[in-house]
Amino acid sequence: MNCQCPLAPAAPSYYAAGIREVTRVAEILAVGEAMEPALALLLGGDVVAIPTETVYGLAGDATNGIGVARIFEAKGRPRFNPLIAHVADMAMAERIASFDPLSRKLALAFWPGPLTLVLPQRPGNGIHPLVTAGLDTIAVRMPRGFGGDLIARLGRPLAAPSANSSGKISATTAQAVAADLGGRIKLVVDGGATPVGLESTIVKAEGERLRLLRPGGIAADEIEAAIRMELLRGGIAGVEAPGMLASHYAPGAAVRLNAGTVGEGEALLAFGDQRAEGWRGATAFLNLSLSGDLREAASNLFAYMQDLDRSGARIIAVEPIPFDGLGEAINDRLSRAAAPRDNAQPTT
Repeated sequence: MNCQCPLAPAAPSYYAAGIREVTRVAEILAVGEAMEPALALLLGGDVVAIPTETVYGLAGDATNGIGVARIFEAKGRPRFNPLIAHVADMAMAERIASFDPLSRKLALAFWPGPLTLVLPQRPGNGIHPLVTAGLDTIAVRMPRGFGGDLIARLGRPLAAPSANSSGKISATTAQAVAADLGGRIKLVVDGGATPVGLESTIVKAEGERLRLLRPGGIAADEIEAAIRMELLRGGIAGVEAPGMLASHYAPGAAVRLNAGTVGEGEALLAFGDQRAEGWRGATAFLNLSLSGDLREAASNLFAYMQDLDRSGARIIAVEPIPFDGLGEAINDRLSRAAAPRDNAQPTT
């Protein structure tokens, strides 16, 4: 397992190690003139703020780890919570997720629209693991209007949480997005005020019942009328979708943080160009970013931890990672992975 095969597209040239990209002021373009510029940015691993019927979303290609990491960075002080994968049609949805009869009924009744369904992932669906936060499920939504048209043109799902800084109110106009994120992103697509103004409702099938994970743009009684049964509420442990408690990713192997040495039988998750003592004796080795680029490291984190977990090592030793920028989120996830399994508690 010494081969470090790339698990994400190469970073664009401006993602240099230790350099935070500075955007002068985001350009605001009306939907009628924004399609080609938006596509160009997404294909280049960048992000675009787009209108949906719920709130404005900060969109990146859900198959590109660099683009997804850019979403977390642009929102500021990020935590690795699952994101919603937005699709253009049912065919695209079925390529990335498996539908049970109840979920399919809701999709046919409410899509496109402000409903998100949490579904089992299809193996090999191409969605970057940063989108799903290491879960085996995926949150899927089909937006109306420009968002749906953009996804169809791109040919791949978009990850798109709300287009606002972490902790701030969700934006419902292009001007609100620009006032908040205008110095961190290049383009805001102006579709006017969003008609719903609330994030999507999120539900998940549990056997022959449906559970409400997050109330939103579709009232619960509308969903209950469509399925002719009451939604389950409460009793949720951990995070299953956006808008809930932060997720805890725990591999089978134990995780040891800030490792200055590598012990016998340990795998090594490295960072940068300075190695822990004894690293050549590691049973498996992967480097999140040889150049010390935190955005690249964030993009690789979940996939590399999963690969080292599959190596058979009892312990994954992790070299120190700085806390600035995306390092905060990386260390947040690693600290949860390293928490005692019997006492680990989700955090807000």
